Amino acid sequence: MKVSCLQENLARGLSTVARAVAPRSTLPVLGNVLIATEDGRLRLSATNLELGITCWIGAKVLEEGSTTVPARTFVDLVNTLPNDQVDMELTVRTQSLNVRSGAFNNDIKCIDAQEFPPLPPTDQEDGLILKVSDLREMIHQVAFAASTDDARPVLTGVLAELNNGKLTLAAADGFRLSVRTAELDSPDVEPFKAIIPARALSELSRVLSDGEQEVTMMLPSGRGQVIFRAKNVEVVSQLIEGTFPDYAGIIPTGHATRSIISTAAFRKACKAAEIFAREAAHSARLRINPGGELEPGTLEVSATSAETGSNETVVEATIDGEPIEVAFNVRFLVDVLSVIDNPNVSLETSTPSSPGVLRPVGRDDFLHVVMPMHLGR
Repeated sequence: MKVSCLQENLARGLSTVARAVAPRSTLPVLGNVLIATEDGRLRLSATNLELGITCWIGAKVLEEGSTTVPARTFVDLVNTLPNDQVDMELTVRTQSLNVRSGAFNNDIKCIDAQEFPPLPPTDQEDGLILKVSDLREMIHQVAFAASTDDARPVLTGVLAELNNGKLTLAAADGFRLSVRTAELDSPDVEPFKAIIPARALSELSRVLSDGEQEVTMMLPSGRGQVIFRAKNVEVVSQLIEGTFPDYAGIIPTGHATRSIISTAAFRKACKAAEIFAREAAHSARLRINPGGELEPGTLEVSATSAETGSNETVVEATIDGEPIEVAFNVRFLVDVLSVIDNPNVSLETSTPSSPGVLRPVGRDDFLHVVMPMHLGR
């Protein structure tokens, strides 16, 4: 193998794939990045056997070939090279990669590419074509609600469901639920249901660059994998086996009180309460008062800590229904308010022991359910 490419492109490609490198593994090759020539480009791949990321960068290929390079060594080295051309040449017999750029001359010990786990074939299969901007927003609004506790593996994933031309992503951790839907331009794709690890979707959102317009989502039959392929990047993830809970059953069908609040003001009030709620299991109290004919309704967010003190923030709100006092995990409220871009958000409540539902005002494609906490006196 003998190739030349720009340091900037190589560094960007390595930062894209490096997150899939297995930090500690009994297989040394999983700590390496595969570099291979392919169709006049350079292919960089890394995998931990659960998640695989591939990136293609422009290169001048003088001799075809492939090898695997220790990821940490290679990333650190490339980041120190000058912003200039990088020439790489592999000595196959010794599996030594010579890396030259300007005054820098380096030899890196590699592992034969044949030891690297096989990658999915690169031929394009039929799949679901999604707009990158839409998919990234969907992931952003859902993945954070997935559980980080491996005790219930299905809850560490995001349910992806396609039905009647509508794609739904849902995630829950037992205390909150995020659901986002999107109407598709290609409604003739076969319906499916799959649980994708939330981490894989978060990495996908990170590696899809703004220059990518579309991404194809494929679920090859019988492989237990999902493949997301864009022009210059590909993410492959193992699916999570199991049955996702019937989340529709926990979404309240009605409410006694509906409050419309400025998203930014509500978020700031919750962030202030979070400072004082840390020692109190992140519990914050919401007092909702409809107000009178001449005065607006108010939402008061408060938190108290025996060690830190107390906090109260009053936010004006348009309130329809009964006054109510309810407690929520304020960290959960901050999380969801941080992924809503709409100027206003609605909070639907029924009783102090019923879940609350947050929705962006003016959109019906996103909702978030948060379980109440005990109202301490």
